[in-house]
Amino acid sequence: MPQSRKPLSQHIALAVARLVGWQIEVPPSIPAKCVIVGAHHTSGSDFFVTMLYLFASNLRFRWIAKDTAFRWPFGWLMRRLGGIPVVRSSRSNFVEQLVAAYNATDQLRVAISPEGTRSEANYWKTGFYYIALGAGVPIMLAYADYRRKAVGIGVQLMPSGDIEADLPVLVEFYADVTPRYPERQGEVRLRPPEPGLAGEDVAAP
Repeated sequence: MPQSRKPLSQHIALAVARLVGWQIEVPPSIPAKCVIVGAHHTSGSDFFVTMLYLFASNLRFRWIAKDTAFRWPFGWLMRRLGGIPVVRSSRSNFVEQLVAAYNATDQLRVAISPEGTRSEANYWKTGFYYIALGAGVPIMLAYADYRRKAVGIGVQLMPSGDIEADLPVLVEFYADVTPRYPERQGEVRLRPPEPGLAGEDVAAP
């Protein structure tokens, strides 16, 4: 986008990124419909880095968080910023609902943190994979690398349907990403979905 065509919010976010020394790494192209995976998630500051990327890149995407983050008085702001609340404790068909949302539109990008917690996670939740598989859209691997002070979107993965076969792509990509608190970083490992519960295995930090 030409410099003169950038919205004011993007100019401000880019200025903030320069001020704090963060690089905004935007891929040459990103599909209009995709699932964005963000890792590793070890700090509340990841949210602010994500918002900085959203505005500085001028890429529009939605993101998932637990429903308690949408309580008064900031719930309206979280939704305005693209947040989608999910109730982790309920047995819902969230995966199926998102697949239907993808099928009903020509443009939808949803960002998910598969670890679902800022503490060390024993495994990644698999909802992101089955959303992409069901909707027939690629998975984009996003990162906030605190060692390089760089945030961006990198490798694209089209799910094959064999989650174990696709796992090495995730492992290799995130091996070089340093979170804010490396001691909280869990292993990139996926838990097989329980029968009938795939829709619940969606992380919402």
